[in-house]
Amino acid sequence: MEFFIISMLNGLSYGLLLFMLSSGLTLIFSMMGVLNFAHASFYMLGAYVGYSTSRTIGFWPALVVAPLVVGAMGALFERWCLRKVHKYGHVPELLITFGLTYVIVEVVQLVWGRIAVEFRPPDALQGPAFTLVNHSINGLSLLWGAAPAEMCKSADAAIRVVCSPFPATRAFMMLIALVMLVAVWLLLTRTRIGLVIQAALTHPETVEALGHNVPAVFMLVFGAGTALAALAGVIGGSTYLTEPAMAATVGSVIFVVVVVGGMGSLSGAFLASLLIGVIQTFAVAFDYSIGSLATQLGIPLSAEALGNSLVKTTLSQVAPILPYLFLVLILIFRPRGLLGTRDG
Repeated sequence: MEFFIISMLNGLSYGLLLFMLSSGLTLIFSMMGVLNFAHASFYMLGAYVGYSTSRTIGFWPALVVAPLVVGAMGALFERWCLRKVHKYGHVPELLITFGLTYVIVEVVQLVWGRIAVEFRPPDALQGPAFTLVNHSINGLSLLWGAAPAEMCKSADAAIRVVCSPFPATRAFMMLIALVMLVAVWLLLTRTRIGLVIQAALTHPETVEALGHNVPAVFMLVFGAGTALAALAGVIGGSTYLTEPAMAATVGSVIFVVVVVGGMGSLSGAFLASLLIGVIQTFAVAFDYSIGSLATQLGIPLSAEALGNSLVKTTLSQVAPILPYLFLVLILIFRPRGLLGTRDG
C-alpha cells in the first residue's frame, strides 16, 4: 500500500511540475496565439539564474528574483524580436522562437559550462516531508519528517517494517503548482487586468479604443508566461538536476501536455499533466515485461513468443514514449484535446 501511495505522489509531483511549465505556454498561446518553442529554454534559464542568485542572496529570495529576471528577458524578447515578425504569421514566430532555443543553450553553456551544477535546496526542504511506515502488525501510519532509524528496524524476523519517505522538495513543488493554478485562474477570471488580457486577443481594436495599450498587454503576457517557466525551473532545478540538457528533457513533453489538454485550455493542461505524470511514474515503478503481464493475466504465450525481444520489453523501457502514444490517440479520437474548445 505504501508503495502505491508514494508512487502516486511521485507521479502527481512530476505531473504538477509539467503543469507549472505548460501553464506558461498555455497562457501565451491562449492569449497571443503564439506557440513558444523556446519555453523549455526559459525553464532552463530560470534554473541557472536561480542557482547563481541563490549562491549570493539565498534560495528563498532567488525563488522570487529569478522568475522576475527571466520574465523581463521574455518581455524584452517579445518587444524587440517577436513583435517584429508577428505581422508575417505563425511560421516566422515559430522559427524565431525555435532559433532562440539554440541561442539560450549556447549562452548557458558559455556562462555556466557544459556539466551539471550543484543547485541544492535550502535546509528546510532537505530530507523527507513525511514518512509512511508500514508495520506488518500495526498497519500503515504517517510520520511527519524523517522516521527514527530504530522505528524502521525490527528485532523480530517475523515482523516486517517498511519506511517510505517522501521528499520535502517534491511536496513543496506540489504546493507551489497548486498555488500557481489558483493564482492564474483568479487573475484571468476575477480581475480587471485578466479581462483586458482576454479581450485583447479577440477584440484588440475595441480594447485599444477603450484606452488600453494592446502591444504592452501582449508583452506583459509573454513576460508572465516565461516567468512561470522560470519559477518551475528554480524548483525543478533544485529538486532534480540543473544541466544544459534539462530543456530538451521536458521540452517535447510540455507540448504533448498542451495538445492533449486542449490548445489554450489551462484546466486541460492541468488534467493532462497529472495523467502523463502518473502514467509515466507507474510505468517505471511497475517494471514488468509484456510477457510477464500476459502470463499474470492468464494469456497463454508460446515459448517462441516469450523469447521475442518485443515481448521481453519492460514497461520502464517504453515509459518515455507513453506520452507520445497518448498524444496520437488523442489526436485520432479527440483532436481538440481533453478540455479544449477548438479543433486542430
